Amino acid sequence: MNKRKLISFDLDSTLVDPTYTSFVWEFGIPQLYAKKHSISLPEATSIVKAEYERIGDSALEWYDIAYWFEYFELPGKWENLLEEHRDKIRPFPEVKEVMVDLAQHYDLIVTSNAAREFVEVELKAAEIEGYFVRVFSATSDFGQVKKAPQFYQHICEIMRRNPAHVIHVGDHYEFDYLVPKSLGIEAYYLDRDGKRPQDSFAVTDLREFAGLLKNHQKRWVKRLIGND
Repeated sequence: MNKRKLISFDLDSTLVDPTYTSFVWEFGIPQLYAKKHSISLPEATSIVKAEYERIGDSALEWYDIAYWFEYFELPGKWENLLEEHRDKIRPFPEVKEVMVDLAQHYDLIVTSNAAREFVEVELKAAEIEGYFVRVFSATSDFGQVKKAPQFYQHICEIMRRNPAHVIHVGDHYEFDYLVPKSLGIEAYYLDRDGKRPQDSFAVTDLREFAGLLKNHQKRWVKRLIGND
């Protein structure tokens, strides 16, 4: 097992503002549908969203932009749609600073529920892809629609880490906090809106998260040398 601890980051709403993905699904695809059928954007949006809901987020197709392009018979390529709106990809203000800091002491990875097509574009556009030793997509890599216990178990096995040597942070209370915590992973709930459930280990941004890790490391070193 690797002795260097591993930090796992969720992507959307954790490292990167969710505006981009929302825009692609809720505006980009409906806009193409509206042009194809010569209907208004509100009408197209209503039709497209109804089809999203019919499939539901428990199906892998729900996350697959190539599937929706084929399903709606949209013109052009989905890759072009992702590139067209990449100017809306923005990392949160503290992200680069925190990545530079933590990468000196930990191995960093991204573990996202989003399809790999989105993950790769977002990391590159946000100019943070170089900080991560691996990137994992629950849907693309493991055929899982949620970050269930098996997802984190796969990550630990692939990265050759005991769960006790893994730290995870993300904005979904169940899948980024409760699930990894149940496996013995040191989990943090990222609550940028300040709605902290009392039973969670919550942080309001990644700067606070990094600060907590530093404090824990200092206490561990003091105990190790017998000064605590």
